[in-house]
Amino acid sequence: MLDIGAYERQARSGRCFICQIVDGTHEFAHGEVWRDDHAIVFLNRYPTLRGYTLVAPIEHERSLINDLDIDEYLAVQRLVYRVGRAVSAVVPTERLYVLSLGSNQGNDHIHWHVAPLPPGTPYSEQQYHSLMFEASGHIAMPEEEHASLAAKMRAALAGVSR
Repeated sequence: MLDIGAYERQARSGRCFICQIVDGTHEFAHGEVWRDDHAIVFLNRYPTLRGYTLVAPIEHERSLINDLDIDEYLAVQRLVYRVGRAVSAVVPTERLYVLSLGSNQGNDHIHWHVAPLPPGTPYSEQQYHSLMFEASGHIAMPEEEHASLAAKMRAALAGVSR
């Protein structure tokens, strides 16, 4: 079970988890789906929805408006779109949520969440409810299952046109 207090303390005082994934020092390396010189795509380590994926610039950028020029922003958005198509091809998806979360107080590396809502989810369990640990907990997935899902998404992403 995820200790939300410990997670928050780490996010607010530890080294950036995205930068750790980028440089290979994070223990969740098996969740990486794709990367190039500019961006990385990886599974959410504590997903509330199967296939929940994050997209982030490789560089530690903190501000969408101040740190990315329009071409960099549009390149990331094209990748977010492609990831959404790949996620939806691998995981049954009724609605795809795409949002940018984080805070200058913790998890300040800008990133986008791409979260597939499963078909048939009751309305009362959709939207923010489906994304919150506090509301729905997280899906405990063994490392092998994360790695398998990442491989399927990598293959699907390779097939999505740029």
